[in-house]
Amino acid sequence: MTPPDAPSTEASEADRRFFAKPWVFVRGVPALKFLPPEGPPEIAFAGRSNVGKSSLINALLGQKGLARTSNTPGRTQELNFFVPDGYGVVEAGLPPIVLVDMPGYGYAKAPKDQVDAWTRLVFDYLRGRPSLKRVFLLIDARHGIKANDEEVMKLLDKAAMSYQIVLTKTDKIKAPAVDKLVVETLERTKKRPAAFPSLIVTSSEKGVGLDDLREAVLTLAE
Repeated sequence: MTPPDAPSTEASEADRRFFAKPWVFVRGVPALKFLPPEGPPEIAFAGRSNVGKSSLINALLGQKGLARTSNTPGRTQELNFFVPDGYGVVEAGLPPIVLVDMPGYGYAKAPKDQVDAWTRLVFDYLRGRPSLKRVFLLIDARHGIKANDEEVMKLLDKAAMSYQIVLTKTDKIKAPAVDKLVVETLERTKKRPAAFPSLIVTSSEKGVGLDDLREAVLTLAE
């Protein structure tokens, strides 16, 4: 699960204060030529459509409507960039950190050309963005790792991009099942070259694991 040395109360409170500041959406990127200038560390969130990615980002930042949620899977087809408020213009200087909401994958009704475009955009971003520090790969606790998650892990391994598994919606299953899923997930990822050796257990609805996720994000920013 999370590292054994849990964050101190003081550190957790400092992390909460940082993320409690207003955040803003600054850019949607449908192609690499629209990427913002490099500089501050970027941390990306990836996952299947309907994995709860937007809900987790909103919970992480304490802003319900920031990352767009939709009842229609596959709706987000761009790389969406978020920064702390006050850094949305060049004159304000570079933000301390950038969060990137990646397009959801695995939507069965998506046409092949859309899937191919997603793959090109994401792989090119992963492979050619030095400021990208890590991808948090979200896995729905109700379903575990599925075939399309395996394909994305292969993509991340090929791009040599560090990624860490984040289990979402853990409030939807019972505690013993969560423990079992953690063990199974770590076993399936331990030999993957780019996979981080621990995972984070979360529930955006119940607030579970948000402090762990905040600490992980800020550690990468440092």
